[in-house]
Amino acid sequence: MKQLSLIILVAICVFSCKNKSDVELALENNKIDISVERFDRFFAQTNLEELPKLKKAYPFMFPEAIADSIWMDKVNDTLQQELSGEVDKVFSGYQNIEEELEELLSYIHYYFPELKTPRIITTTSNVDYRNRVIVTDTIVLVALDAYLGKDHYFYQSIPKYISEDLRKEQIVVDVAEEYAKKYVFQPERKTLLDEMIYFGKILYFKDQVIPFKLENERISYTEDELTWVENNESSVWQYFVERELLYSTNSKLPNRFINPAPFSKFYLEGIDGESPGKIGQYVGWKIVKAYMDNNDTSFKDMLIMNAEELFNKSKFKPKKSNG
Repeated sequence: MKQLSLIILVAICVFSCKNKSDVELALENNKIDISVERFDRFFAQTNLEELPKLKKAYPFMFPEAIADSIWMDKVNDTLQQELSGEVDKVFSGYQNIEEELEELLSYIHYYFPELKTPRIITTTSNVDYRNRVIVTDTIVLVALDAYLGKDHYFYQSIPKYISEDLRKEQIVVDVAEEYAKKYVFQPERKTLLDEMIYFGKILYFKDQVIPFKLENERISYTEDELTWVENNESSVWQYFVERELLYSTNSKLPNRFINPAPFSKFYLEGIDGESPGKIGQYVGWKIVKAYMDNNDTSFKDMLIMNAEELFNKSKFKPKKSNG
C-alpha cells in the first residue's frame, strides 16, 4: 500500500512538472525576496527628534530646500493624518501584495537578469493618482493613498473610469506597467498604429511578468468590457482600416482610441456608449501577440522593434465578430 502511494505521489509530481512552463520551473529556485518599506508609517509616526534619522534613511524623500519645521507641520496636518489613518485601515496587512511584487520582480529578473532588486517603498501623495507608482533603477515608490478602493470617499470627484483602478489589487499591475515603459523602446510614435503597437508591447510585457493576473486585469478592463472587445474585434478593425486611421497622424486619435477614457470614440450611435476606452491598446496587444505567435523573435528583441515592421510581419487577423 505504501509503495502504491509512493508511485501515485511520484506520478502527480511528474504530471505537475510537465504542466509547468520553463519559466515557472526556472523561477521555483530563483525567487526574489523583498520586504516592503512602509515609509508612510515611519513618516506619520516621526517627531522632531527622530526626523534626522528618517531623513538619513530616505534622503530622496526629503528635498534639502525644505526645512524640518515644514516636514513636522505636514506630519501634524489634519489632512495628512486622515490620509495615514485611511491607508492604515486598508493596508493593515501587506502580505498578498508583497508576494505579488516578489513574483513580478522574479519574472522580470528571469527575462532581464541585469535587474537589481529594488527597494519597495510606500508613501502617501495627497491622492496624486496620476503618479501613483514611480519606478527607478533602484527604487519602486508606491503611493498607497491612491489604492484605497474604487468607492473611497477620497475619490468622489475623480471620474469613475479612473477610480475603478484605485484599489490595492491594481498595485502590481501598475508596477508592471512602469517597468514595461523602461524596457519598451519605440523611437517614433507618430501614427495611430505606432501608438497601438507601443501599448500592445506594454500589454504583452505584462502577459510575461504578471501571468498570475487575469487578462482583463492586465488591461484594466472589467470582464464584460473584455468580452465586448473580443466580440467586436473584427468590426473595430474594419472601422480602422476603412477610415484609413492606422497610418494617420491626426493628434486627436490617441484621445479617441488609446488613452484611458470612459469609452472609445467611434462617433457611431450605440457603439460609443457600449465600448470601453483604450480599444486601440487592445488591438495593438492582439497584433503583438500575433507577431510573437508567427515569428521566431525573442521577447526582448520584440520590445525594441519598429512598429511598422512588427505589424507587417504579424499576419494579424482579427477575431470574427459573434453573431
